[in-house]
Amino acid sequence: MHNFAVLFLAFFALSITVRFWLAHRHLSHIKAHRAQVPKAFSKKITLEEHQKAADYTSTKVKYGRWPLLYEAAILLAWTFGGGLELLDQFARGYQLDPIYTGIIVILSMMIISSLLDLPFSLYSTFVIEEKFGFNRTTLKTFIIDMIKGGLLALVLGVPLIWVVLWLMEQTGELWWLYTWLVLTTFSLFIAWAYPTWIAPIFNKFSPLEEGETLSRITSLLNRCGFNSDGIFVIDGSKRSSHGNAYFSGFGKNKRIVFYDTLLESLSDDELEAVLAHELGHFKRKHIVKGMAISFATTLIGLAILAWLMKAEWFYNALGVSTSSTYMALLLFTIVTPVFTFLLSPIMSMFSRKNEFEADDYAAEQSKAEYLIHALVNLYKENANTLTPDPLYSAFYDSHPPAPVRIAHLANH
Repeated sequence: MHNFAVLFLAFFALSITVRFWLAHRHLSHIKAHRAQVPKAFSKKITLEEHQKAADYTSTKVKYGRWPLLYEAAILLAWTFGGGLELLDQFARGYQLDPIYTGIIVILSMMIISSLLDLPFSLYSTFVIEEKFGFNRTTLKTFIIDMIKGGLLALVLGVPLIWVVLWLMEQTGELWWLYTWLVLTTFSLFIAWAYPTWIAPIFNKFSPLEEGETLSRITSLLNRCGFNSDGIFVIDGSKRSSHGNAYFSGFGKNKRIVFYDTLLESLSDDELEAVLAHELGHFKRKHIVKGMAISFATTLIGLAILAWLMKAEWFYNALGVSTSSTYMALLLFTIVTPVFTFLLSPIMSMFSRKNEFEADDYAAEQSKAEYLIHALVNLYKENANTLTPDPLYSAFYDSHPPAPVRIAHLANH
């Protein structure tokens, strides 16, 4: 067995072991604190609500171990089990141009993977979310969303794959730099087009109606110097009772979006505080910084791929007999998460730092107590656990744990 295969299997086993260990810690921590509401929330959240959140989180974590094992088995099947080799030999049988052969292999794998993941998506939506009263998605909506998503992936993905493979085949040693420029441009285009052209494919967006809420929000935007393409309400209740708010796009094509479920559960003071938090991400340049990090890591990844692509052992060690640009791209895409999993706490730490800064900005533009009330309502409505395991949270959570976040805001 090649040394790289041994290294991959070692990291693979380590990542699976750490994931299961973290899940066990998380479940034990939630169970140990299930019987009592944390002191900071005792006057705002009932024991019944606290236990519902504990049970909801525990159910998702317990269930999540099965897809984890399944995905691990599928990854081994694609590589050491010869799945990619079989797809490659099948596509080569048509004797097409390497670029079109690559498109067939990549699309085939994506379609097969989506179909293999489908039972888990169905179970999560129609069993777990249904059990805890959050699901509002019908089977018809689920199927339509899946078809729309598939068609959108084809329309946007196939041309992108063709361009990337062409660059890898035709532009010499610096293909990775040209590819990075293309991927960066594509990402910026998607970010710009998403609010106006992509999101409306799946949801209905309605302008926020005239009234006190709109007046408060407009006043906040003016104070913050934020110009947007509009303030919209999304029909999130069509699929789930979970609430949220966000803004998307950049330049003049920015939209502020409230879930209709959020408008139903928060007061105007609380909505203003939530929006001030979202604006904090904009004012503190978190979106720009996040994109810069993403672009930088993509550049590094492509440079590493350019080196690996020339190494015959990279293919052979992962179960592929014939080297090719498209197989290098595919192998690199599916094995990289195995090696980068242990870096998760770094990205989570960066994200939580941004959340604290956005909370600080919201406390400056609104009142900290309003954001606290809004967050408590959201924790309650979305059944977010108030007692996550600290180490589990450090790995997975993009937001600070509820008690830590509330305590931070209470100091303002």
